[in-house]
Amino acid sequence: MADRIQKVLAHAGYGSRRELERAIAEGRVKINERVAVLGDTLGSSDRVRLDGRLLNLEKKGDVPTRVLAYKKHVDQVVTRHDPEGRPTVFRKLPKLPAGRWLSVGRLDVNTSGLLLLTTDGELKRRLEHPSYQIVRTYAVRVRGEVDQAMLDRLVEGVQLEDGIARFESIREGDDAERANRWFEVTVRQGRNRVVRRLWDSQGVTVSRLMRTGFGPVPLPTGVKAGSYRELSKKEVSALARLVDLKR
Repeated sequence: MADRIQKVLAHAGYGSRRELERAIAEGRVKINERVAVLGDTLGSSDRVRLDGRLLNLEKKGDVPTRVLAYKKHVDQVVTRHDPEGRPTVFRKLPKLPAGRWLSVGRLDVNTSGLLLLTTDGELKRRLEHPSYQIVRTYAVRVRGEVDQAMLDRLVEGVQLEDGIARFESIREGDDAERANRWFEVTVRQGRNRVVRRLWDSQGVTVSRLMRTGFGPVPLPTGVKAGSYRELSKKEVSALARLVDLKR
């Protein structure tokens, strides 16, 4: 049975299924020089173009899902092309015979630490989707007065401009008496800058933020900032199972 075009392209790493559905609706995808429509399926001999570029789908069924645990440093941006000329995380990734590397969510320019990148658009989409409640772990240094009542509020939930948000857990570091204090926090939301905004809502300034875990994947050790470790097949399978995929 032939697969729908957005599913094939997502699995081949040309974007998430939602992104590809949007591209199809906008008329940017062609099958054998005909503008594709949602619901089209692909056969083994079909030729597909996205934004005029001929896509390599000859071995789409044999391409394994790959995932990188990338160690981002401050000042890197999570975009392919930056108009300000800042370094991008996509600059020195392994070359692919087909598809492209996709970031699982983003980290802002001032946040360092773990960023997952994958060749699998459907895996990316599910890992980002709020329904799967994947835990993200951060080390955060804050400046300002922090008391137990504040920590309780942050776990119970506070109102932000885009709705209620909360930390799943907060663990205090060993520097409780210092002006700049470290905490380990976890969230199950991938909302934009949610860790910073939660602390900001309490009048506390985040002076440093580093993601140290995404689901079962920890920040890689033994690699320099700006480099990565590729996950093993076993690790990729475990990550995929979290979002009901078999890889």
